[in-house]
Amino acid sequence: MYDVIIIGAGAAGMMAAGRAASLGYKTLVVEKMEKAGRKVRITGKGRCNITNTREREQFLSHIRTGSDFFACSFDRFTNRDTVRFFKEEGVKLEFERGERVFPASGKAWDIADALYDYAKEAGAEFLFHTKVTGIKTVGGRVNGVEITTRHGFPRKTECRNVIIATGGASYPSTGSTGDGYDLAHSLGHTIEAIRPSLVPLEAGQDIARKLQGLKLKNTGVKLLVDGQAVEEHFGEMEFGTRGLEGAVILRLSRTAVDALIEGKKVELSLDMKPALDGETIVGRIGRELETAPGITVAELVRKLLPAPLVGHFCQVAGLDPGTPVGALTEQAKTGIATRLKDLRIGVEDYRPFEEAVVTAGGICLDEVDADTLQSKLVRGLYFAGEVLDMDADTGGYNLQIAFSTGYVAGSLGG
Repeated sequence: MYDVIIIGAGAAGMMAAGRAASLGYKTLVVEKMEKAGRKVRITGKGRCNITNTREREQFLSHIRTGSDFFACSFDRFTNRDTVRFFKEEGVKLEFERGERVFPASGKAWDIADALYDYAKEAGAEFLFHTKVTGIKTVGGRVNGVEITTRHGFPRKTECRNVIIATGGASYPSTGSTGDGYDLAHSLGHTIEAIRPSLVPLEAGQDIARKLQGLKLKNTGVKLLVDGQAVEEHFGEMEFGTRGLEGAVILRLSRTAVDALIEGKKVELSLDMKPALDGETIVGRIGRELETAPGITVAELVRKLLPAPLVGHFCQVAGLDPGTPVGALTEQAKTGIATRLKDLRIGVEDYRPFEEAVVTAGGICLDEVDADTLQSKLVRGLYFAGEVLDMDADTGGYNLQIAFSTGYVAGSLGG
């Protein structure tokens, strides 16, 4: 008989295990993969942005879904607590721009190993290559789990509490295949529609092929839904092999995915000269004409944009690349300035869960006690991490959700 069985040895599960075991609870972690922290080890391209040091209100403003719900867990285990925790576990940290925090080694596995060591040293047991196939209840309370071993043998293990910390559906190769949703649903919980978040977006194939490999820095990007600007960010984006990528795209993807699912028209408006207004750009065009009276539209645009964008720019602006700029009307010159501040890229789709950083959607928060993370439907059933209907911006916020909710769930109501 265990006091608590934790399903999933990810960031939230290991934090919950260490917390529960340190409180004296007999704790077992069941993980279907061969080792703990598979997803943690590849987070942040292997560097692992563990948290963000912004002040409370600023931090919570980056939680896209469930901010008020998450505030209860955050107040119990804050971003400052996360920094303190890893320092105490012997991990040297580095603070970078955007108030992001990384292991100084640049190695995500240092974070995974620290969490695993914390849980093991506190007394938690781990069972790998084992899948939980069901949660048993008696009289509306948890009393055990059904598991299948690596050799396919089923068995039941008794416990008083269960914490579902199976992650979402993103990066399924690491073990996050949505098992927690099925387990919660079998006990009566509502699952809000899951979809990829912090995920690359797909432009038209013609644009993707022509611009592949192009990286843009210091670019203002607006997300347009049915022609209306709904969100805007500034920073880096890339036309990569998987589609439109980069920090700006990931931040916008949450809203873009929902709009695409709803069948709405989605576009990106790129401000290629965010430091200049239209009048200043028109003045620049005039100076270029004075220096080179015979300059063509393509030559002018090349002075203003990276070479791969010249053709696309002329196409969307309705300009013949070979036309002399001196032959353009003043209205056409102003149009060039306008288009530099509003270069449109159509978005046709989004990439699959295999390429998403996190999952949006999950277990309905209305059915979970925000203070304890215990189910309102089944006593002794708790949730932690990405399996809940919470997701956040890129920048360390999602891992903080895992750490805070893991800590609270592992407290088992205490």
